[in-house]
Parts: sequence; structure tokens; C-alpha cells
Amino acid sequence: MVCLGNICRSPLAEGILKSKLSEDFTVESAGTLENMNPGKSPDSRSVEVAKDHGMDISSQRSQKLTAKYLEDYDMIFCMDKKNLEDVKSLASHEDQLQKISLLIEDGEVPDPFWSEMEDFDKVYQMLDKASEKIAEELKESVLKEPGKK
Repeated sequence: MVCLGNICRSPLAEGILKSKLSEDFTVESAGTLENMNPGKSPDSRSVEVAKDHGMDISSQRSQKLTAKYLEDYDMIFCMDKKNLEDVKSLASHEDQLQKISLLIEDGEVPDPFWSEMEDFDKVYQMLDKASEKIAEELKESVLKEPGKK
């Protein structure tokens, strides 16, 4: 899960998707921002929204997306078109480009950082809906191909 600073949208998306999948799946989040502070806690409003929905994301720490993620992960979901563009610029071959997509097909998850708490709630709902779809697709693919993770 990728957003700009890895403190609002992507940590929340990470927590939501993890809650919908078994421990057989690895879900992480990262940010594209060049001058971000690695190791920063998620925004308190994201933590609060997650808590309101029974999740604890407070132990997550921000990290910068690097080209290594494109090798290590099977799917990379971006919150908006700018993040998508930034992540694609790290790809070194077509296989990596195929892993990268918007989290919401033909749409964007707005950055709530400069907004009110109600916008964090709206973002949560968007992320939850998208994560439900992803979780269903992943579970179906595992059923079709037992032993594949």
C-alpha cells in the first residue's frame, strides 16, 4: 500500500487489508515522499479511525518505498495517480510495472492530512471497500491454485 508520506492513507490501508487476510499474506505500506522521516508513527487521526473499527495500527512506522519493493512484493497498490507515477518510475522491467496499480480502479483515495476527522472516516470507508475486493480476489486465487501464496 503506497501513499505520499506513509502516515495517513497507506498505514490505514495496510491495517484494513491485514484484517481481512490470513497471516499467510504479507501486507506492508510505504511512502514515496523524498524527505519523509522514516520511523514516524501513523497520523493520530488514522490511528483513531482504525481503533474505531477494531484495529490497532499504532505500532506501524513509516518507510520510504524503494525499488526493492518492486522485487519483493507481488502487488503494489497506490492511493493516487501521482503515487502511481512515482512508483512506476522505479520499475526496471515490464514484470514490475504489471504489479503496480491504483488501489481504486479508475479512482483515487484523497489525502486527508489537511482535513477534518470526517474525511479520515470517508477515506476509511473507501479503503475498506477496496480492501474487501482485493481480499476476495486473493482468497479466490489461492483456492484456484492451492500452495500458491
